[in-house]
Amino acid sequence: MAKNLTSVLGVDIGSSRIKVAEIRSQGREPVVTSLGIIDTPEGAVDHTGVFNSDAVASALKTLMGQSGITVGDVVVSIAGQASVLVRTLEVPRMNPAELKEHMQWEINRNIPFAESTVVSDFKPLADEDPSSQNMDVVMAISPQSAIDTVMSCVRKAGKKVSAIDVEPMGLGRSLLKSYDDETRGQTVCVVDVGHKTTSINIYRNGKLLMPRQVPVGGEMFTKAIADSLVMSVAEAEKLKQESAEIPQSAINGVSGTAGGGTAAFQAYNPFADEPAVPGGEPTIATPPPAAEPPADAPAPAAPAPVSHEPVDAARLYGAFSSVLDEFTAEIRRSIDYFRSRGGDINRVMICGGGAHLKGLPEYIGAALGLPCDAYDPTRRLNLSMKKVAPGFAQEHAPDFAIAIGNGLHIFFD
Repeated sequence: MAKNLTSVLGVDIGSSRIKVAEIRSQGREPVVTSLGIIDTPEGAVDHTGVFNSDAVASALKTLMGQSGITVGDVVVSIAGQASVLVRTLEVPRMNPAELKEHMQWEINRNIPFAESTVVSDFKPLADEDPSSQNMDVVMAISPQSAIDTVMSCVRKAGKKVSAIDVEPMGLGRSLLKSYDDETRGQTVCVVDVGHKTTSINIYRNGKLLMPRQVPVGGEMFTKAIADSLVMSVAEAEKLKQESAEIPQSAINGVSGTAGGGTAAFQAYNPFADEPAVPGGEPTIATPPPAAEPPADAPAPAAPAPVSHEPVDAARLYGAFSSVLDEFTAEIRRSIDYFRSRGGDINRVMICGGGAHLKGLPEYIGAALGLPCDAYDPTRRLNLSMKKVAPGFAQEHAPDFAIAIGNGLHIFFD
């Protein structure tokens, strides 16, 4: 078990970037000794999981060399709609033998994959009320092929898999280590904005109460900019990273509806089928086919080259504002469902690569009527990194929430 180790490498294989965090135990306290990030090879990973283990392994090996990684044991998370299902369940209180039998029944009836051979696990969550008649359990189910693929990535990169984790549990560990002083007794919604998907996870005292993944991520913001401003996706991504910002006027405008009714949004139900979203993008009505031109019609003129002039902030915001509305609505739906079950939220925290959008925490906070901050997984952790440039950890902190959470596995049962 990874918890018996004194050092480990947390690995987060995303569809856009691969992140690593080397963590060692010094005096029973975690010390981050290295961080690294590299672009995921194109086409190797998407929102459903890993497709090309050779390409991912090569990139991971390069990244570890660049980052000065020396530990040999890895905790890697498995993610993707076709790779893992994570769900929390409330079940009657029972002894370990009864729980094992009951959870096997729950797992068998919840398998969402076409593949018949699966790997599963479950864990009872900490009791806040030992006298309660029910108990909370988190379960994870994954196809054997998805597990084999992730393990292959690590082995081909020259490392040993000591544990396979799931992202919501890694985030929960990070939340306990870095924010327990601020969030003890609070219910926190942590929004991890990835490239193709976003995970919306609700915790109380580090206990996972509700996990959810939605097919809206940073890529949709980029594509909206590319379509609106008529430029390539690469140009749009560069423009987004360098100049995109949610203006204060938009934040002020949305705050007028904060805390108000949510009737415009259908509350999320984790036991209902999500609407089909092919490729992780919103469905779009298909227009009727255009009539065929006459055979003797002249060939259409080639489109004139597009000249990209500087884009003002208001026009850039207008290009992605509709995606921002959709993104915000998904968070609202999750919180609405949680509230409908008798819970409440004290604060929201934003992490992941998409969290770098300027003004995003302020906008989400104003829209939901809740405190919202950028999440820093390095907070309250000791940093002792020799091959990491000064300021790198601070600049890229939101990207490493999962990798650091995986590395913290060695400090928890």
